Amino acid sequence: MRSREEVIREFVQQWLNKAESDLAAADVLLTTDALDYYPCAFHCQQAAEKFIKAYLVRHQIEFRKTHDLEFLLRLTGQQLENLESCTWLTPYGVEFRYPGEPEVDRATAQHALDEARQVRQVIMEHLESYLEN
Repeated sequence: MRSREEVIREFVQQWLNKAESDLAAADVLLTTDALDYYPCAFHCQQAAEKFIKAYLVRHQIEFRKTHDLEFLLRLTGQQLENLESCTWLTPYGVEFRYPGEPEVDRATAQHALDEARQVRQVIMEHLESYLEN
């Protein structure tokens, strides 16, 4: 039987794996010649969300089902306040999924990807010693 800590560590790793998949998808989508780079921005938001949720799971901070990055960051207290700039990605996870919303240009998609990579870097720095054990 696995220990509680082993289960938590596995769940953290599952969140990180999903986040990495979203980041990889965003990276590929940015290389395409598209009229609307919304899918890239969507996957960037999803990656940021999942990296933050991995952090929350590691620290056993409960969260409800949400795509609101500001809400998720608030749950961490002051621990991830340097990631507040990523909250502009939130609408790409929910609001911009439907027709009638503004299109996403390549520059915005690149900015979204840079932001998601920054979230990954900060979260992985916070989780580094935890994941090494």
